[in-house]
Amino acid sequence: MTADSSAPATATAPPTATYRLQLQPDLPFAAAEKAVPYLAALGVSHLHLSPVLEAVPGSTHGYDVVDHSVVRAELGGEEGLRALAATAAAHGLRLVVDTVPNHMAVPAPESLNAPLWAVLRDGPSSPHARWFDIDWDGGHGGRVLLPVLGGRLGDELGNIRVDGDVLRYHDHAFPVRPGTERLPLPRLLDAQWYRLAWWRLARSEINYRRFFTISELIGVRVEDPEVFDATHATILRLLREGVVDGLRIDHPDGLAAPGDYLTRLHAATGGRWTVTEKILTGREQLPRGWRCAGTTGYDALRHLDGLFVCPLGSGRLFSVYRDFVAPLADAGGDWEETVRRAAYEVVTHDLAAEVERLVRTAGRISDRASHQGDHAPWALRTAIRELLVRLPVYRPYATDGAGARDARRGEQDAAMLAEAAARARTVFRAPEEALAVDLVRDLALGLLGNGPDCADFAARFAQTSSALRAKSVEDTAFYRYVPLLSACEVGADPGAPAVGVDTFHAYCARVQRDWPLTSTVLSTHDTKRSADVRARIAVLTECPDRWRDLLRRVSAGPAGGEGPQPPDQHLAWVAWQTAFGLGKPSAERLIPSVLKAVREAGLHTSWTDQDAGYEEAVGDFLRAGPCGPAASSLTELAADLAPYVRANVLGAALLHLTMPGVPDLYQGTETEYNALVDPDNRRPPRLRADLLTELDGGTEPQDLSAEKLLLTATALRLRKAHPEWFGVEGTYTPLHADGTAAGHCLAFARAGRVVTVATRLSLRLAEDGGWRDTELTLPSRSPGTATSAGTPTATATSTRWRELLTGREVHRPVVCLRELLGRYPVALLVAEG
Repeated sequence: MTADSSAPATATAPPTATYRLQLQPDLPFAAAEKAVPYLAALGVSHLHLSPVLEAVPGSTHGYDVVDHSVVRAELGGEEGLRALAATAAAHGLRLVVDTVPNHMAVPAPESLNAPLWAVLRDGPSSPHARWFDIDWDGGHGGRVLLPVLGGRLGDELGNIRVDGDVLRYHDHAFPVRPGTERLPLPRLLDAQWYRLAWWRLARSEINYRRFFTISELIGVRVEDPEVFDATHATILRLLREGVVDGLRIDHPDGLAAPGDYLTRLHAATGGRWTVTEKILTGREQLPRGWRCAGTTGYDALRHLDGLFVCPLGSGRLFSVYRDFVAPLADAGGDWEETVRRAAYEVVTHDLAAEVERLVRTAGRISDRASHQGDHAPWALRTAIRELLVRLPVYRPYATDGAGARDARRGEQDAAMLAEAAARARTVFRAPEEALAVDLVRDLALGLLGNGPDCADFAARFAQTSSALRAKSVEDTAFYRYVPLLSACEVGADPGAPAVGVDTFHAYCARVQRDWPLTSTVLSTHDTKRSADVRARIAVLTECPDRWRDLLRRVSAGPAGGEGPQPPDQHLAWVAWQTAFGLGKPSAERLIPSVLKAVREAGLHTSWTDQDAGYEEAVGDFLRAGPCGPAASSLTELAADLAPYVRANVLGAALLHLTMPGVPDLYQGTETEYNALVDPDNRRPPRLRADLLTELDGGTEPQDLSAEKLLLTATALRLRKAHPEWFGVEGTYTPLHADGTAAGHCLAFARAGRVVTVATRLSLRLAEDGGWRDTELTLPSRSPGTATSAGTPTATATSTRWRELLTGREVHRPVVCLRELLGRYPVALLVAEG
């Protein structure tokens, strides 16, 4: 390790592949250290760790940071992290660490967060007041609202006591403002820099920025240079000392100016490999001005998943869903209508306080500008809401420093807000009142100057927009519009889940050109279903009528009687499809996942207003239905579809490992991995070092797990041995098959030296008679001849190829897919010599 220095370290070689471990008290640094030899043998170059700084005790994720100055003690502290880094280095691996710049925890006791404790004690005069996004003028007499009480203050007074200079409420502890210790309790409470309040008041009264709508996570102002330095000092020191080699940035859209943040971080790290958890929507692209390697890969996930969705079958599956569930258009019957209703619910309810802050700021600006003035608060509120719900992306970047450097992105944001404004005006009866929309649009675009209020409005509008999109789409609409659960994933488009071959090739070509070192993923700690669960569910788009018939059988019950009765058909659809995706339904795993789904959907119960009777009926149905005798119908269908699930699983895995970008593998996904939403997907993994040793010894794979592990190790080792084929200097060339089944083949070449071949829609392929005469022409290149512009140089000399999964040699330039894909539904070929 190098000595500590304030100068940034120089950039190192980027990863060839990363492997994510979800650290927690049950998986500390010492356990990760034991996994290093296996991961090195697997072929990754970097170990990707979830957040490592001090978090709320017992946290299973680490995103609730309480202290940026120390490495988390529950994981083994800095000593444990250094030991892990040393062991990794001895095996040729480096570390990538997840970093959380947007927020910190509001823990219990609150003293765990020392900067927050200082602010609660000393108020806006505290040196740490600049750390947090607190609106001191947002009501409550210049105090911070803390929505921690289980009931109204009057009902909870008996549970609040003064203990010296500390105020205690159950597990909570708050500092007493100096000089107020001897006051009677009611007066003492009024004299603090904070207001203890019923938790339900957070929706409309909270006056600090949160992570989405989670009041236990308070927004941090890393746009302030001093706050940036203080919150990043430990991570930057670990980078300089060689303990850490790269960074993953959590939720950059929550920041006031993500582009400016990344510019500062790039300078501070010396250009270390850094990816950002930016969710791209539709055709949206990452701002070109961002100083990073790319995204964390949800855009790749969407394109990979979509390849294995049958476009015609998904439409038929929707018809089956519509007939079975009979949903209202805005409650799961139509994707756009469902999103719109969810957005209105969130912007008027969950984010009411955030909207009111924008209304106050816009009102102050309006009052100072005579030509913009005379807007009633209701008109500003309506304009803000209507613009927010109509934005098709997470947020605009018009006032972000990087946005200014990306002229095209600025033009796109202006056009997007102009279109949203045109629609927003239609809700006003009087055209004169609709002028409030123009004011809000101009403020969001930063067109009315850069004074404190104008800058504050633009930043908060963008931050609120990202929170609204996340809560209304990811956490609501994805749980209401459910014809195909595999399409209800972060960054995906459930309304148009299928991705064509040409679309995939165009995406890959763009990634190789613009962001060749971006991260790509199939499963993460945040995916609602693991890749293999989604691969299984996607097969249903190839046989929607068989799914319809299964639902009829399980609904009818034995001997034509009545099967287990669900509380509603929407729940039944979600339950049966989730159980099918899991493969082996387990009440222990299925019930928490489905309960989370119905609470997030908010149609019959919710996190804040739980209907105990409904939720009990959900559990009863799951135990009697998908986890009961009727599960035999699922088992039969799963057995019939197993070959096609296998093709999807192996196809998605190989494409992920060889497409442009840096593949990030989530713990355990190198073998068959069926997991549902957290906490199910955050269990410590079972790593199969024994199986990898057997495969390396020549043992033939006997099941899907072994096949997937063989494929993964083969591809990862190839990437590590030849990074130049897959990195910045590599190329991506689409290959197109010829013949009757050409549409079922997805193939491409990397640097003219590697060819990937995958089977898509394999059930439809089998029903149509298989590959038959379909052939694929492999690239040709003469010895020592490089490819140009991504196109292999054609020569009269054919290249010898070896298929790495089977060891077969391929001598002919045109290969029959029936033969090439006889053993596996995928192939990985390398040019020899």
